[in-house]
Amino acid sequence: MHAVRLQGFSTPQRIAARFALDSQAVQEALLDAEALGWVTRSSFADLDGWSLTEAGRVRNEQTIAVKGSARDQLIACFEQFLPLNARFQSAVSDWQIRPLPDDPMAANDHTDFRWDDRVISELASLAIRLRALCAVATAIVPRFAGYDRRFDDALARVQAGGLKWIDGMEVDSLHRVWFELHEDFLATLGMRREDY
Repeated sequence: MHAVRLQGFSTPQRIAARFALDSQAVQEALLDAEALGWVTRSSFADLDGWSLTEAGRVRNEQTIAVKGSARDQLIACFEQFLPLNARFQSAVSDWQIRPLPDDPMAANDHTDFRWDDRVISELASLAIRLRALCAVATAIVPRFAGYDRRFDDALARVQAGGLKWIDGMEVDSLHRVWFELHEDFLATLGMRREDY
């Protein structure tokens, strides 16, 4: 269920690939969770996948919650994450939108290499900060291990010219890794994304 929470809307194959699990076992676990009312399967257009129900969200948060001093420490870590999150969102917006004099919301056509290089430099700076943050979070909750490595892997692909690794949804992009980390903090602390 936590994998579904982190990915938002997922397939057994994506969950299995992300967490190194057997896809058949993931499918069976999803069917069991569906019977308990914790997940639901839905389709739209050519997409088919699983998401948590409200009961599943509550159950997931109960299962992974941290308490006492560990919670206080993780809240402090999350508070350090929030300004980085604002920087990340700004960088991704700059990657997607490059204002023009007659169109402040013009899509970035990636022909201004200085603009794109500035965005990639900002993402590289965030990678350094993310490593330190993940070390602290992992010391509190070991499950947080690996977000920084995945971010570094995606960043290396970006720096090698694989630009879809910034915000692509079909790959383990910088955006996907960051989204999952943010969601992991929120789920573990029982918070809502709209509040943070």
